[in-house]
Amino acid sequence: MSTIELTAADFEQTITGNDIVLVDFWAAWCGPCRMFAPIFAAAVDQHTDIVFAKVDTEAEQALAAAAGITSIPTLMAFKEGSLVFSQPGALPAQALEQVITAVRELDVDRARTVARGA
Repeated sequence: MSTIELTAADFEQTITGNDIVLVDFWAAWCGPCRMFAPIFAAAVDQHTDIVFAKVDTEAEQALAAAAGITSIPTLMAFKEGSLVFSQPGALPAQALEQVITAVRELDVDRARTVARGA
């Protein structure tokens, strides 16, 4: 599977329609974004059950603002439609793998229960 480009028109449907989605918010002029791009791309080939998506913050400024993006690159991970991870900065490959493992292992229903204080 390849990386998909997300826009405001398909962002929500992609997040809610897939089990795990990793989203890289980036811009072409951003040096750290260019450093992270091959790391993100390599993970696509290793994790074919995950949707890997990119949002060009220059082309999708309203979407980036709605997502609260203040620094790029920012990686967001969604599981079962819920945001479960968000961090700015270019991650090294090992850290990205740790995020993927943690997201896979996360029990979203339990996390939602804990968040509600039950």
